Amino acid sequence: MSDSRRNFLTGAAVIGAAAAGYAVGIGGKDEKKDTLSAPAVNKNEGVSLKMQASWGGGIFLENAKSYVDRVHAMAGKDLKIDLLAVNAVVKTSQMQDAVHRGVLDAAHYVPAYWYSKSKSASLFGTGPCFGWSSQEVLGWAHYGGGMELFNELMESLGLNVVSFFNSPMPAQPLGWFKEEIKDASQMDGLKYRTVGLAADVLMEMGMSVVQLPGGEIQPAMKSGLIDAAEFNNPTSDRDFGMQDVSKDYHLASFHQSQEFFEVTFNKEKYNSLPSELQAILKHASEAESSNFYWHNTKRYADDLVRLQNESGVKVHRTPDSVMAAQLKAWDVVVDRISAEDPFFAKVIESQKAYAKDVMNYLNLNQPDYKLAYNHHFG
Repeated sequence: MSDSRRNFLTGAAVIGAAAAGYAVGIGGKDEKKDTLSAPAVNKNEGVSLKMQASWGGGIFLENAKSYVDRVHAMAGKDLKIDLLAVNAVVKTSQMQDAVHRGVLDAAHYVPAYWYSKSKSASLFGTGPCFGWSSQEVLGWAHYGGGMELFNELMESLGLNVVSFFNSPMPAQPLGWFKEEIKDASQMDGLKYRTVGLAADVLMEMGMSVVQLPGGEIQPAMKSGLIDAAEFNNPTSDRDFGMQDVSKDYHLASFHQSQEFFEVTFNKEKYNSLPSELQAILKHASEAESSNFYWHNTKRYADDLVRLQNESGVKVHRTPDSVMAAQLKAWDVVVDRISAEDPFFAKVIESQKAYAKDVMNYLNLNQPDYKLAYNHHFG
């Protein structure tokens, strides 16, 4: 394993000038940690927030830093965020609780990482596809009542946090397999890695699902613990070294066809900030949405070409039979959970109402971009 890949998998990648510091864990014990930020800001220079990311390296940690950089550019000396890598203070599974309790001031992750507290959490980024993309789900969050429902969920769970969503991700690939998948029947019985409600959906399709953190995916597939896996995108998959354990890579899927980041802050800390700084934290999140899509889409495209040309990866479009089976499985999962959880059903109803109107307009108005692409590139 190369040094660069080892650093990526263990969370030691550095995106800025690293400074040694002390972080207090959930148990209250002081432990020396490496941070990814500049040295702590002098109290006379403004407010300093400690934010932990779920990412040990790679493009998602770059994205977290990009958000922080926007905050710094707008706030100047009035507000600084010390960005910490994965596990710097607490484990990923403990991050939300750490922010809630004030052990951390903030976190950068995705709602699917804490959905074990409520399956409704997965609807905010990794829910069923109603014909929409991540862009439209963010539109629902901002203008279709989504954030109001999210805040209602936070209140019902008693969580002392304020969150913002940003960075609309392209649909996630179905992932890496030991052979090309030509029909949905081949999925039955496979041991597969995913997270969130996607686990319920793929189990409904007959798969055996294992939920693993990103850095454990490649070793698990190499050892045979799992037969197939997905993470998120060609760039991260390439950094993980998935091309070393599989040569069959399937793009397109409905298991996680829309997702985005959640930036969350301790509510008391956030409310203690001047309104101008609160606005910066919010609007920096909105600005990062555009930058993420422009920046990451190009990186993903370039790395997909590298996987093919440099690593001999065979890229396949996921068969329609698999995606049709996913949609049927989503129906079963959504109906089952909705019958058990009135709030889950309430969120689904809100999403469907938004998607029905917005996607009706977009589907009627958008030209067939693939037709134009084929005209020029074949």
